Amino acid sequence: MRSRSGRTVQHAVLAARIQRLREGAGLSRVEAAEALGAHSATIRRIEKGETSLNAGQVSVLLEKFGASREEIDDFLTGLAAANVPGWWHPWRDVMDAWQLDLMSVESASSIIRTWHPTLVPELLRTPTYARALEDVFRSDLTTETRIRRVDLLTQRQERLREKRTRIWALMEESALHTRVGGAAVMREQITALHEAILRKEITLQVHRLTDPVHALTATTGLTLYRVDVAEIPDHVVRDSAVGLPDIWDDQKTVTAYRTLMDKAAAAAPHPSAPLPTTCIDQ
Repeated sequence: MRSRSGRTVQHAVLAARIQRLREGAGLSRVEAAEALGAHSATIRRIEKGETSLNAGQVSVLLEKFGASREEIDDFLTGLAAANVPGWWHPWRDVMDAWQLDLMSVESASSIIRTWHPTLVPELLRTPTYARALEDVFRSDLTTETRIRRVDLLTQRQERLREKRTRIWALMEESALHTRVGGAAVMREQITALHEAILRKEITLQVHRLTDPVHALTATTGLTLYRVDVAEIPDHVVRDSAVGLPDIWDDQKTVTAYRTLMDKAAAAAPHPSAPLPTTCIDQ
């Protein structure tokens, strides 16, 4: 995984632009570093988006690359905009570090594909369902922190809806029979799923209990992010019951998981199929 340390998608785009300008000027990283009085490793980190972009350093580099004053001013304007904290900034104290790294990618995604074998996928969860899971899985956190984490999830869902980000979710019917937070919570969650599938940007496929095994059977939860920006690779996140989730943005790994999702989707009932009936007790 290439960590972005909380930096925005805009930073990654600007970093890639610096590399293109250097290469266009026919300069090596060593030659670019000489302009800053730094090591070539500094230029590599700047171009890979592994460090913050300093306006002073950027100006020196762009001048070295032969950029015009207008081009430099335009770049610095973009950098100033990229330095504005993301909308999620107020929740950063309750976010996991890996989540903070990915939030800008999620917010810029055009398509988010997600799979969960035993639970309702995160981006389709109701607040009460999500809170019940927080109480079980994050009992190490304070009640206030768990409430704020659910509030963050609600905000994520609302902003993705405003952007009309396409969400393509796959899940198992067993998740609809697994009691999370009690019967009332489950009824609310199932009603929310019925409402979600009426939205044009939501695709939900549910593998029935009677269906044969498929490509994602026994695979832990997955989320794949697609950003329509050339400089930003697709990302895939594989959940972990303990420790940090696995996160990749290399083409080989992402393609492998996308292929699994494609196969599982092809084996699932058509999205227009009604949700399976459930047996949640009254």
